[in-house]
Amino acid sequence: MAYKLTYFPVEALAEPTRFLFSYGGIDFEDVRFERENWPQIKPNMPFGQVPILEHDGKVAHQSVAMARYAAKQVKLVGGNDWEDLEIDAIVDTINDLRQKIALYSYETDEAIKEARKEPLFKETIPYYLERLDGIVKANDGHLALGKLTWADLYFVALLKYLNFMCGTDIIADYSNLVALKNTVLEIPAIKAWVEKRPKSDL
Repeated sequence: MAYKLTYFPVEALAEPTRFLFSYGGIDFEDVRFERENWPQIKPNMPFGQVPILEHDGKVAHQSVAMARYAAKQVKLVGGNDWEDLEIDAIVDTINDLRQKIALYSYETDEAIKEARKEPLFKETIPYYLERLDGIVKANDGHLALGKLTWADLYFVALLKYLNFMCGTDIIADYSNLVALKNTVLEIPAIKAWVEKRPKSDL
């Protein structure tokens, strides 16, 4: 039975799992529902959230856990527990950055949002990206273990969403991260997925 991945009609938090399944040639049903249908769908979702992943009558939630599972299926994990820890630490760091950006992006009070803008763009984002860029430089062009892992695909798959929330290309000045993005997007299976996936802004 093929996997069934359900999410809004965007890339965002479901895209890392889509990247990973595509990388491994694993068939999955990419279900995208319109936002106006969310009130009817939400009560049936675990903890009222998406994305969800279904397989063999089972339902899983939490986007990072789903991506980690997909990574195991396509053999983009570490060779031992410590290597997995290194990868997980990078993925968690990326999500720390995502949450800080989201705190700004989704703020509805314009005064509060404006107050958060300068610290985010002048301090927080550079703090994270400088360090991630350095990690890529020290790891032969990758985010962990000196080779391609699911951390690389996770970051690149999420990047469009991060850029959307910020309204700019946040890695433009970080050459190692730009090179990593290009490396991932040139993987034939990823390139094919990006070309055929539904169009969206985030």
